[in-house]
Amino acid sequence: MLILLTVAIAPSLALFSYFYLRDQFSNEPSKLLFQCFIYGAILTFPILFVQYVFEAENVFSHAFSQTVLFSSVIEEFFKWLVLLIAIYRHIEFEDPYDGILYGASVSLGFATVENILYLVEFGLQTAFIRAFLPVSSHALFGVVMGYYFGRAKFTSGTPKKWLTIALFTSMGLHVSYNALLYSHTNWLYGVIPFMLFLWWFGLRKVKQAHLLSLSHYHDQNSIHS
Repeated sequence: MLILLTVAIAPSLALFSYFYLRDQFSNEPSKLLFQCFIYGAILTFPILFVQYVFEAENVFSHAFSQTVLFSSVIEEFFKWLVLLIAIYRHIEFEDPYDGILYGASVSLGFATVENILYLVEFGLQTAFIRAFLPVSSHALFGVVMGYYFGRAKFTSGTPKKWLTIALFTSMGLHVSYNALLYSHTNWLYGVIPFMLFLWWFGLRKVKQAHLLSLSHYHDQNSIHS
């Protein structure tokens, strides 16, 4: 069991460490990041329960609506809601890059518990593909969502616009990912190119958040000097 837990948690720790070590601006309070991770982990259970109830009650007549649309929308909505309620106005949300860390942390909390449950059911032989696909995709959905939260808080304009983009961009990416898994007989032909795109898109947002943070601190220093 210890080996299974280690294998299930390791991909999330590796991905979060990667994004964390790219933060050159401040040392994030580990307590708040840990709280984000716990929020995401706790979310797993009500989301799985709601999905189970909808499936048991045959709410959706088509499997595509259940496995692709509904699961993608509900997962991203609740992660977005956690960031909006618990993080967006928090005093420790100090620069645009923080959004990347908090978004990734919530998503990886969810992905870690989901990964543990999946490996318990299907065994360690699925660990590698789980690390490459669901865990990393959740992390990148969180990165993209967090980037737009950073835009909402620290750039001029209407915050509601960026918060809306945060929600629907992550939903769109998640729906696309699930649709490729659902629709391709040999899903690797669809999912691998999509994952390459998702990594490119996510890392582009990381770079943009870094530049926004540089500009943010430059502006602050100009005001105080």
